Amino acid sequence: MYSPETTKYLIHLTLEAGGVVEKPDVVGAIFGQTEGLLGEELDLRDLQRSGRVGRIDVQISSKKGETKGTIQISSSLDKAETALLAASLEMIDRVGPCSASVYVDGIEDIRITKRRKIAERAKELLLESFDEGTIKSYDLLDEVRETIRVEKLVYLEDGKVPAGPNVIDSDAILIVEGRADVVNLLKCGIKNAVAVEGTSVPGIIIDLCEKKTATAFLDGDRGGELILRELLQVADIDFVAYCHPGRSVEGMTRKEITKALRNKVPVDVAVNHPHEGLSHEKQSETPAAASDAASDQSPEGSPEATEAIPATLKGQISGIKGTNLVRFLSPDFTVLRESAPEDVVPILSDLNGDVAGLVIDGVIDQMVLDLMADKGIGFVAARDFRAISKRPLSVKLIMIA
Repeated sequence: MYSPETTKYLIHLTLEAGGVVEKPDVVGAIFGQTEGLLGEELDLRDLQRSGRVGRIDVQISSKKGETKGTIQISSSLDKAETALLAASLEMIDRVGPCSASVYVDGIEDIRITKRRKIAERAKELLLESFDEGTIKSYDLLDEVRETIRVEKLVYLEDGKVPAGPNVIDSDAILIVEGRADVVNLLKCGIKNAVAVEGTSVPGIIIDLCEKKTATAFLDGDRGGELILRELLQVADIDFVAYCHPGRSVEGMTRKEITKALRNKVPVDVAVNHPHEGLSHEKQSETPAAASDAASDQSPEGSPEATEAIPATLKGQISGIKGTNLVRFLSPDFTVLRESAPEDVVPILSDLNGDVAGLVIDGVIDQMVLDLMADKGIGFVAARDFRAISKRPLSVKLIMIA
């Protein structure tokens, strides 16, 4: 979408059109209605030819005769020029034959985002990556035991599918994402796990699921969500066990693994109530799970209204109405931080704490929702959810009535 070597800023825009339009219509409107508006120096076509403005990325969807979506444009111009370019795009009032409106959600400084990532990674390296040079006797024993367990790892389907040694003979199997997950389960004495190793499910796993009781045990991130969807389409899955959002099977302790497997849910429950396993495991860590009736999704995946929400959360929702603010809530629904809606993305990008959910007197879009899923935030209450094409299973959506 943009060149990481030269891009300074990323313009985020939202598009609404009163009819059905396609991406070429949007791109054509952008070029056609901004031509000559800012003079030759800031002509969009010339800026693209010279590489000072990157590709125009359009993501739209049409429903009930209306089209909504997002636009992202990368820029290597200076701040003033980028702001002028962004403002000029709000002058677009038609796309194809349809009336339309475009407004700027924000301008992201790519360099600041990179610096934040560098700082966070540096902190991790400082705390975790320096070898202290000492090995304790019980660590040596664990290393020897781990070597034995790893040696028991087997490979199915011509060496492509890593698995525990008991997968073929066992009546039940665990389906995990990768080799490291199988190894971690072996360390805990679980020898009937088999790894998908990607979103394309191997034929051997599909065959095993037909013959054995199969439990999907996948990471609590976007990748785990996609693999689970694929498994449910092509394989006969019986149960689903959950990691907490942001956690991986590879990084879980023996106690956490035992707890997750004990709280597995039947596959039909997982499909209709995707957070049932988490709510059984530890409701206090997922506040929105305190009342499944409050935010279970309808068959179309749209958010429900706010009846049956716990009184403390309902109070925060009532208190936010008409304020044009967003509140970041703790697991007990107290306010950790309050800001304007336009500051949600930078705050979420820097977030590293105990935020359990958000209530916002505003709109949530796909970018914010994906960022919440990455940060392990369990729920969001908002006036509207705009251009949501892929709802993360780990985030509950609550519509403020």
